[in-house]
Amino acid sequence: MKLLVLRFSSIGDIVLTSPVLRCVKEHVKDVELHVATKAAFADLVRYNPHVDRVHELNDDLNALITDLQKEGFDAVIDLHHNLRTSRVKRALGVKAYSFPKLNIEKWLIVNFKMDRLPKRHIVDRYLSTVENLGVKNDQQGLELFIPPEREVDLTTLPENHRNGYTAIAIGAAHATKRLTPHKLIDLAALVQGPIVLVGGKEDQAVARSIASATGGRVFDATGKYDILGSASLIKQARRVIAHDSGAMHIACAFKRPVMSVWGNTIPEFGMGPYIPTHPERARIAQVDVPCRPCSKIGYEHCPEGHFRCMEKHDLAAIATFASE
Repeated sequence: MKLLVLRFSSIGDIVLTSPVLRCVKEHVKDVELHVATKAAFADLVRYNPHVDRVHELNDDLNALITDLQKEGFDAVIDLHHNLRTSRVKRALGVKAYSFPKLNIEKWLIVNFKMDRLPKRHIVDRYLSTVENLGVKNDQQGLELFIPPEREVDLTTLPENHRNGYTAIAIGAAHATKRLTPHKLIDLAALVQGPIVLVGGKEDQAVARSIASATGGRVFDATGKYDILGSASLIKQARRVIAHDSGAMHIACAFKRPVMSVWGNTIPEFGMGPYIPTHPERARIAQVDVPCRPCSKIGYEHCPEGHFRCMEKHDLAAIATFASE
């Protein structure tokens, strides 16, 4: 059987689909497994031993569809379920399995605080998409594969970071999912020992302010590494502090102790830290305010103007986690 998995973006969502790739390969006899994803995120699946081929989406969806039509797939597993993947499914014209996005349930809890969400992690919802193929959750959690040549050599870090550090992933897709700069500065000051700041180029200004306020204990890695390089720094950290972000899911993939810090979104959406083999390593920090959740994704500014879901976090408790 030749199967195509669709998940175009983004970092965390792609990492969260890794159990599907592993379990399909384990449970479907003689399967040839392909994945289609955005070129920017292809490295997240490129080195996965369960994947036979990766198809990269650049700017031209029609070009990707043309390439996919040549493959002769038996079925499509749509783990994105949006307009673009619907176009792919129509063009291929084969059996398709699509995961439940729960948009109505999310809308109800965001707008009316009516909780109709199933108490089920998104990993299990992804896997429900392929249960008719005989695929079951093996409870081994998330995976991410980094080839040796893409690992960060810790001897290239400052000497006092080579024997262990706390990784603080300061980014997230939306501002309302991130601690404010002043809160991040205060958190870094409370965390004991060496710190590595992980993030993209868009996080560099905030990282500089943290490093300037905290001093030599902080190594600013933001914007210095690609996706797998940043993942390698997370993999080699003693502990990880991250927002509701791709970095949190990467930490879970490497089964690192992780404290996830939540703002306007909630773990009940089904995307909390997921380490079923070591659930004690996954921690959640969140503030109980009546306006949460105010969005299923996030905003660039707090719609209420007070941002209490982040401003009221107990930073001392979060920092204590890093010292355990």
